[in-house]
Amino acid sequence: MRANRSIGCSVTECKYHAKNEQLCSLDQIHVDRNVTNAASEERDTECASFEKE
Repeated sequence: MRANRSIGCSVTECKYHAKNEQLCSLDQIHVDRNVTNAASEERDTECASFEKE
């Protein structure tokens, strides 16, 4: 699995996590919002590229 040094990730449950490093293996990710008008990156947005391992 090739780590993408441009995308940090600490979600080890994701199948795209680089495993040996806190990085993502995807070439790009899609960030989406959880609410109509996102006001907080912590509550209102998520990595929509996540897939459970």
